[in-house]
Amino acid sequence: MARSTHTVANQPPPLTGYDVFSADRALTAAVRRHLDPGLLDEALGELSAHGRTSGSAQVQEWGVQADENPPRLRTHDRYGHRVDEVDFHPAWHRLLGKGVSAGLTSAWNRPGGHVRRAAAFLVWTQVEAGNTCPLSMTHAAVPALRTDPQLAAEWEPRLTSTVYDRGLRPAHLKAGVLFGMGMTEKQGGSDVRANTTTARPLAEDGTYELTGHKWFCSAPMSDAFLVLAQAPGGLTCFLVPRVLEDGTRNVFLVQRLKDKLGNRSNASAEVEFDGTWARRVGEEGHGVRTIIGMVAATRLDCVLGSAGLMRQAVAQAVHHCAYREAFGGKLIDKPLMRNVLADLAIESEAATTLALRLAAAYDAGSEQERALLRIAVPAAKYWVTKRCPSVAVEAAECLGGNGYVEESGMPRLVRESPLNSIWEGAGNVQALDVLRALQREPQVLDAYLGEVGQARGADHRLDGAIKNLLTELADLGGVEARARRLVERLALVLQGALLVRYAPPEIADTFCASRLGTDAGASFGTLPPSLDLTYVVERARPVPA
Repeated sequence: MARSTHTVANQPPPLTGYDVFSADRALTAAVRRHLDPGLLDEALGELSAHGRTSGSAQVQEWGVQADENPPRLRTHDRYGHRVDEVDFHPAWHRLLGKGVSAGLTSAWNRPGGHVRRAAAFLVWTQVEAGNTCPLSMTHAAVPALRTDPQLAAEWEPRLTSTVYDRGLRPAHLKAGVLFGMGMTEKQGGSDVRANTTTARPLAEDGTYELTGHKWFCSAPMSDAFLVLAQAPGGLTCFLVPRVLEDGTRNVFLVQRLKDKLGNRSNASAEVEFDGTWARRVGEEGHGVRTIIGMVAATRLDCVLGSAGLMRQAVAQAVHHCAYREAFGGKLIDKPLMRNVLADLAIESEAATTLALRLAAAYDAGSEQERALLRIAVPAAKYWVTKRCPSVAVEAAECLGGNGYVEESGMPRLVRESPLNSIWEGAGNVQALDVLRALQREPQVLDAYLGEVGQARGADHRLDGAIKNLLTELADLGGVEARARRLVERLALVLQGALLVRYAPPEIADTFCASRLGTDAGASFGTLPPSLDLTYVVERARPVPA
């Protein structure tokens, strides 16, 4: 009898069938820390159920299917009529339904809503990141619409619904809606004041006719969009519904879908307006001021999304190394691999801790917390999203050749990892935003220093980093050329302060030694060997229920 050559050995089991939320010690600790005790039992129960859903083999397979079957544009029907619809794989709709029902669009009116949603969003990103785009924009549209109480009263209940009601119909006939956004144009990119789309007032007060294009319009099958256009009074924000109240289609011409590096399941489109009906949001000429609340919320979601991608990458790497044997033992027990895994785990925990702190600031809503958000959100968006690709690539390397194969899921994480750094304002935009806040709003620096100051005296390396940062801040002459360095330090010091206050000593010690001290390497796996790296790695290990 021929001997079998296909016995499978020394391969880890799939990382499925577990509670993604409860297995994340940094995330569960942050939720416990930031939520009112009276909300904890309910919130932890909801998040654990969401975590089990996210970790199930079925839902994980939906994520694979959605990524492997990108959306397809249909500009016309069989008779030649313009329809401008995008077709998605059924897995996409299943994922969106789960995301909406999990409360990822309903944070604004719930006690502790932003912390609860942030934790759920971070977990859900680990299933499939593309579907979080419409969820994020729908959530973020609320503060922009609140500049117009009448619009908010009409649309907010639809936006915050936990029912996913697919299909293009008049919004007032739907149990829930999704929102998209269209800001950038070919000639301007991030410089939205260079937009050329025009808005001509109509007879009915507050209504306009738009003519122009949008170079990036996210989620074109959404029910409505917030867009910027040039009205007689200057750049203005508008609400553009896909279907008008009488049931007719608004003029919303989808010219093509973007062929993107990652985020394959999500449709991003170039669209044209040609006599498109729109409703003004806020005052004429105040478009940026009106939509900035939406931008800030989506930027925080970029931080959460990157934190989620990093967590999944680290979880997969630690899981693999806990089972895989080489050179006489488990990879996780090899000192050099343990150093790499611990370094990755520290980066992931720092990102999660910072992201949840910012979500808690939204819930608090005080003047000081709003001032902290003004500087900390762009700083976090700059730094955390830039660390994500490095983490994803290094984590894939932990799997060796297996990590370069699509079936491992690691290539999808690698392709997705640069996205949040680019969308909602790339790195330079975030750095310049921090500089504007520092130069125009003195209270933001006071709020930041008050936050990091609560950790002073607990770690000499953090104290030294704060002192050096104050020296840099004392001289803002020619600061634009060194803005990235300054913002990086702002983010690192804030992460260090939070970990010193809240994380186990082993975590804080490792972070401060490698990120704030003088004993830092240029790549992952260069942590000082004197640190307790075994604890760090075990804390990051996802243990299936």
